[in-house]
Amino acid sequence: MSTPAGTRSRADAVRNRQLALNAAMALLARSDATLTVEAIAKEAGLGAATVVRAFGGKDALLDAAVSRLLEPLVQRARDLLTQTMPYQALRTFLGELIAFQVAHYAVADQLDGTDLPAANALQASLVIAVEEMIAGALRDGAIRNDLAPDVISALITQTVHAISRTQPPAHDLAHAYLTVLLDGLRPIP
Repeated sequence: MSTPAGTRSRADAVRNRQLALNAAMALLARSDATLTVEAIAKEAGLGAATVVRAFGGKDALLDAAVSRLLEPLVQRARDLLTQTMPYQALRTFLGELIAFQVAHYAVADQLDGTDLPAANALQASLVIAVEEMIAGALRDGAIRNDLAPDVISALITQTVHAISRTQPPAHDLAHAYLTVLLDGLRPIP
């Protein structure tokens, strides 16, 4: 018994979509990768037209790939908010966020100027989660209250950004940055 042609072509389309998505995610993890349709197609072992057909365009493919990378990070932030005290959630999450950004630091640089609505929404969710961690830690008295929450958020954002661009990545340096930042946020005795 043979498989109907329509079923086979749908299965091929699903497979090609997944191959293109996996290829884009792999390229996003490489600092020297070029994110063109051609590069993604080559990585996936597909033709450029097949990649475009699978997603309707490069931006849609990149939005799906970046979203796939960010979803577990957003979920982890939400889980930490519900499972631990805010300061501990912040400390734990920032370490994990730094590790993520070190592994994917090229994402922001390579995607500048692209329209990624799903990925942008997930990034906004990350910002909200960190702001909730900061607000909770302030309420608990676990971090100093002489700095405005937006200043604390900016300090964290800029520190994480700087650490993620340190090349080659240095775990000890990342840990030192995080320790100094968080120790500096502790209440003044």
